[in-house]
Amino acid sequence: SSSQGVESGTRMDVGKDASMSELIADLFCSLDGFAAGVGQGPFFGYAGPDLDRWIREHLEHHQLLVMGRVTFETLSAMSASVGDAGSVRMTELPKLVVSSTLTEPLAWANTRVLRGDLAEGIQALKHRSDAPLRTIGSLTLVRGLIELGLVDVLRLTLFPLVLGAAGREPAFAGYPENRMDSVQIGRASC
Repeated sequence: SSSQGVESGTRMDVGKDASMSELIADLFCSLDGFAAGVGQGPFFGYAGPDLDRWIREHLEHHQLLVMGRVTFETLSAMSASVGDAGSVRMTELPKLVVSSTLTEPLAWANTRVLRGDLAEGIQALKHRSDAPLRTIGSLTLVRGLIELGLVDVLRLTLFPLVLGAAGREPAFAGYPENRMDSVQIGRASC
């Protein structure tokens, strides 16, 4: 069944050079700020045609997908086993996995590894990439990018549930105070 989620984008004032590519961090969360929960499947059980359409629409744009190793391992395994439009598109897009343990070549097509200093690597990519950079999942990576001041847009998709004691992976625990400017709040069908 279809349910409603809220998509909110916040612009972070990082003094971005106009010639640099934008870095968009996408996070999916429960209303109480968890990225996962005990007994919760992907997308908190709200997967379906509306969410699939939202994902496809956001993958249509020219972009460089950036993810951590755990997200990479999950998504590459899913993409290898299914042939839906979203998985096919993710395979086509250029991808960057931040990892100190993985080495190239990687089995998932169009994927490179970023090793070494995160700030220097992402800053260099923002200067030379002709496409926006976009994280998917990867809470630890997103936290690091925000703390380094490299995220230009934090896009949250809130799912209509409260996990309470079943919540795992608090999306914003341990962050320093950070004021952001709201640039878009809308209702997204999920």
